[in-house]
Amino acid sequence: MDVLDHKLQSSIYSFGYDLILRIGVSSEIAHYLNAALLLITLFALLYVADILLRRLLRILVIKIVRKSKTRFDDFLIHNRVLKYVTHLVPLIIAKQLLPVIFIGFPKWINFTVKITDILIIVAVTVLVKAIFYAVKDYLNTKKRFADKPLDSYFQVIAILLYIVCAILIFSELTGKDPYGLLISLGAASAIVMLVFKDTILGFVASIQVSSNDMVRVGDWIEMAKYGADGDVLEINLNTVKVQNFDKTITTIPTYALISDSFKNYRGMQKSGGRRIKRSINIKLGSIRFLEADEIEDLKRIKLLKSYIMERQQEIATYNHTHVDDPTMLVNGRRMTNVGLFREYVKRYLLNIQSTNKRYAIMVRHLQPTEHGLPIEIYTFANSIVWAEYEGIMADIFDHVIAVVPYFHLELFELPSAADFHDLLASQYHKKTNS
Repeated sequence: MDVLDHKLQSSIYSFGYDLILRIGVSSEIAHYLNAALLLITLFALLYVADILLRRLLRILVIKIVRKSKTRFDDFLIHNRVLKYVTHLVPLIIAKQLLPVIFIGFPKWINFTVKITDILIIVAVTVLVKAIFYAVKDYLNTKKRFADKPLDSYFQVIAILLYIVCAILIFSELTGKDPYGLLISLGAASAIVMLVFKDTILGFVASIQVSSNDMVRVGDWIEMAKYGADGDVLEINLNTVKVQNFDKTITTIPTYALISDSFKNYRGMQKSGGRRIKRSINIKLGSIRFLEADEIEDLKRIKLLKSYIMERQQEIATYNHTHVDDPTMLVNGRRMTNVGLFREYVKRYLLNIQSTNKRYAIMVRHLQPTEHGLPIEIYTFANSIVWAEYEGIMADIFDHVIAVVPYFHLELFELPSAADFHDLLASQYHKKTNS
């Protein structure tokens, strides 16, 4: 862009210069004072012009926005695109008028023009970045882009904009062709890759995460290595922000999602059910065959009555044809207390509303240990909400633990200090009484 006409420059500068000379100031000081006064006047005029232009555009834009049905213009305003546009006008005016101010200082004219050119480059870069981020915010409102790592892609665009800006500024300061700088950067690509190693890794990782649909914003992930267990808030170029359930924020490197393992609960959240997999330990010494009167007593349990009657008929038929000596209990088939207990728990899970019947429901034995026989309940709650899930699981085990004595079983638990105290006290009383 060409500067103002030299005749106009001379008249503007000479007018202030002559006024200062009339005060009785020396010629050299008059030049400095004239330049300073003109500079202050220019900044004041540009500041006023910036404010007036911004208010004028805001009034016009608000009218357009109110009539517009799209939300894109709202995001343009939110990302201050209007503000950055108004900044460009004063800078362009400054480029025209600064040579007028420094007409008495020819060496400063090129310097001031370069400074304004650099500021214009920076302002255009910031403006373009704001427009891109308005596009990003607009895309985030669309369902098809809601779970995509748009932050990563637009951060890469921002980095490219900054690189272009830096190249143009360097070219402006040195007077060299930008292509020459790009060739030099190509020769130093190894150094560039080393400096931007994390950025490159993060960019590649974000593309892989997106293309493979490994993680989305809003997913619940668990990554023990980084202490992350919560919802994904952001997927950026270099980091993934996870809000843990204690409301703390964990930051994970984006490339760690590719190089390390993590657990994504999205499948569970979509299924509508969350797995319950927990066991209780039955004391081995309490497991036995049931007596006839005990079986009759257990028939009073509504969920077991039909099952016990069917089993009795089946067992009686089998023992009649296959057992020679029914007085020996190990001969033939018998009902055990733990077997009826397992069947009861299974039927209980099938009859309550809090379990999801679309998925497996099992009550099974695990490997017996020194802590007894583990009876594992494997089912799914019909809610994925954490608090509701914990409540459902607690209700189930409250009931299961409470019904154990009705089957003449005992739960295994390690002896406590009170148990040892009672044992020692009983032994002491025996000795004193004897």
